Amino acid sequence: MDNENDPTGSGQRRRPRPDVTAIGNRRLKPATLMMGHGYDPALSEGALKPPIFLTSTFVFESAAAGKRHFEGVTGKRPGGAEGLVYSRFNGPNQEILEDRLAVWEDAEDALSFSSGMSAIATLLLTFCAPGDMIVHSGPLYAATETLIGRILGKFGIGWIDFPAGATEEEIAAVMEAARARGRVALIYLESPANPTNALVDVEAVRAARDRLLPEGDRPPIAIDNTFLGPLWQQPLAHGADLSVYSLTKYAGGHSDLVAGAVVGRESLITPVRMMRNTLGTITDPNTAWMLLRSLETLELRMTRAGENAARVCAFLADHPKVERVVYLGFLAAGSRQADIYARHCSGAGSTFSLYLKGGEREAFAFLDSLTIAKLAVSLGGTETLASAPAAMTHLSVPDARKAALGISDNLVRISIGVEDPDDLVADFAQALEAV
Repeated sequence: MDNENDPTGSGQRRRPRPDVTAIGNRRLKPATLMMGHGYDPALSEGALKPPIFLTSTFVFESAAAGKRHFEGVTGKRPGGAEGLVYSRFNGPNQEILEDRLAVWEDAEDALSFSSGMSAIATLLLTFCAPGDMIVHSGPLYAATETLIGRILGKFGIGWIDFPAGATEEEIAAVMEAARARGRVALIYLESPANPTNALVDVEAVRAARDRLLPEGDRPPIAIDNTFLGPLWQQPLAHGADLSVYSLTKYAGGHSDLVAGAVVGRESLITPVRMMRNTLGTITDPNTAWMLLRSLETLELRMTRAGENAARVCAFLADHPKVERVVYLGFLAAGSRQADIYARHCSGAGSTFSLYLKGGEREAFAFLDSLTIAKLAVSLGGTETLASAPAAMTHLSVPDARKAALGISDNLVRISIGVEDPDDLVADFAQALEAV
């Protein structure tokens, strides 16, 4: 946090004291750092928690300082702003939040955004220009597919995709096809895929890119890490350059805010920051403050939700009205998906796909009969949510593509919360009886 004040009245300005990130040779864990990293109470009247800085602009200590700050904000000088400028660019709450977001994946830098989609849009606009190609995994979140296929397409940006579980050779073939049509500006992944839970082999993507493209012409690899991150998957350690988040989900975790983030290499974050400064897609101070609160319990919430999901999926898998459960804890030993999971993931998550025997009628009957679980889109909250992707979140996806991706009418997406697991099992049991 870059703000300064004079809490003692001595006339001496104070800067934040250095963060304690280790005790001796022991590096502190993210769950510990969430309680104070990036914040010095002495700079805010001794407040244990950061205040909400509801201001649109910040006072410069001198005209020369203002010039230096704007040189950084506009990119005329590398390194970004040296201090606080204007709430479209930065702010104390946002900077503390970004410091803490970077901790989870040991990233060099992080940016927060007003939504997950504003993070994705800002990222794509940063790296893509007319005539460029985007190589992406499939499926993607429906709004991301719409942004890439329909909106960026109007500006001459093309795309080609490969299935989430593709091998290195299959990925390389798609990259070659993309190169034949234009410059590959970005490789964009989503793993697990929404809503099929299919995993992408990030290491294979990195290997294919590095084998095919010279070092100076390699596009960034960005990955939507919302479903498992940051606790159960850390893609930066497996070859991704940038991790993208809908902070609305697990990071926020209480279904009471909308926000997004991009974390990763500083050299790539810097141009994204410049684009964010122009577009104004930064998180607002109040949302940033709420996220600071939520990050303190992120590990606890995700752990409990993951344990609950394992219990619920074990029940659903054996039910006679269930066709199959696509849950990462059930991957067949020796399968490619199991291999990716073993290398990339540390937990199966708490969001999964349930395929009922039947079609839309059976899916709707199940959803309408739920009592504890709420019929609503989104995921990663403290409460259990269930929805029908084909009729809701992915309704805009063309029918042929939905069929190819396994987004069928009998698919129900479930995000397990932190309720009592036996109560959840009882709720799903009575809802299945109504099918």
